[in-house]
Amino acid sequence: MPSKSDPRPIGVFDSGIGGLTVASALSKVLPGEQLIYFGDTVHLPYGEKSAAAIRSYASGIGKFFIAQNCKAVVIACNTASAVATRTMTKLLTSKIPVINVIDPTANFVAAQYKTGKIGVIATKATVNSRIYAKRIEKKNPNLKVTMLATPLLVSMVEEGFFNNNISQAIINAYLEKSNLRDIQALILGCTHFPLIKKEVSGYYKGKTRVIDSSELVAEFTKAVLAKNNILNGGKAAAHRFYVSDLTTSFTESTHIFFGKKVKLSAKNLWD
Repeated sequence: MPSKSDPRPIGVFDSGIGGLTVASALSKVLPGEQLIYFGDTVHLPYGEKSAAAIRSYASGIGKFFIAQNCKAVVIACNTASAVATRTMTKLLTSKIPVINVIDPTANFVAAQYKTGKIGVIATKATVNSRIYAKRIEKKNPNLKVTMLATPLLVSMVEEGFFNNNISQAIINAYLEKSNLRDIQALILGCTHFPLIKKEVSGYYKGKTRVIDSSELVAEFTKAVLAKNNILNGGKAAAHRFYVSDLTTSFTESTHIFFGKKVKLSAKNLWD
């Protein structure tokens, strides 16, 4: 008879603390689940690293999640999702589902829109990989995906500099670029960007849908857990948050991304 409850935790990782936006979405959609978050701050940003290096980091983090008895892993990083999903899946085998931040969004968009133009704003590394365009256009060849690198938005959010007139001006300057004209929807292709969804939506005034990938990933994760009969039916244990390089600035920034301040613990897997 299948188990009615699985209290094992869900592992969530990112190159830094931006993935806490995904963890926050997961905590809201799956309030009964314990999360173990790992931010690989000693190696950030992943966008500046080679694919081989990122796969190596992901393998180390995967082994950490295995040791923590995680029942599923969410890759809350666009670069790692593009480069290391296969590595993580192979390491964890079919016993531990691996969810990335790109596929749930690509699946949703490809199914939701029959034809037209879809925009993506993301980091330079994600844009250069063209991962969203490849995944969406493969699933629906009638869609055209245009991607725009918006590097200033990442540092702006990390500094807590948003929801004001100056940040709105910077956001508008990006969204006014010609390649984002006439889009049906805009994907927020960076884990930092859910924090500026309100400002982005304000620019479009309801005429263009703004897609928060963290929400889609959380709903997708819930479906995966249900399909594998590994949802927790009891009370969740307290979430745990780790970073590979602990600094005061990371600790002080957690409330920006998670919605409230959390206690970070240092855990360098490469000591």
